[in-house]
Amino acid sequence: MYEINRTMNSKHKPTESELEILQLLWSLGPSSVRAVNDLLNTKREVGYTTTLKIMQIMAKKGLVVRDTDSRTHIYRSAIQEKATKQGLLKEFISNTFNGSAKNLVMQALGGTSSSQEELDEIKALIEKLENQKKKK
Repeated sequence: MYEINRTMNSKHKPTESELEILQLLWSLGPSSVRAVNDLLNTKREVGYTTTLKIMQIMAKKGLVVRDTDSRTHIYRSAIQEKATKQGLLKEFISNTFNGSAKNLVMQALGGTSSSQEELDEIKALIEKLENQKKKK
């Protein structure tokens, strides 16, 4: 059966390859190694045994859990998507932008051309955050 781990242990944060697999598991739900490998191969060539080995390592790290009840082992994420992304982003902001979310946003917006729709969504989010601050 599955054991669920709610948050990512900072000691066992996912590598780039592991994060790619987690993204697939978060969107697909519980999946076999074959299903994950097939999707990985739509982007680039990845051997089945490579995917299997990465997922086995992920299970040892507590990033995924494996259901061995059937012949085909089914893997699923053991960590929450939102909490994992927040933790990785917080670490990235801390390490890259000296903890300044403003500097991250300024860099992101200054380095790309955002559509009007994206800018409107960003403005709406800022207004929402400002309103939440006012209520406190």
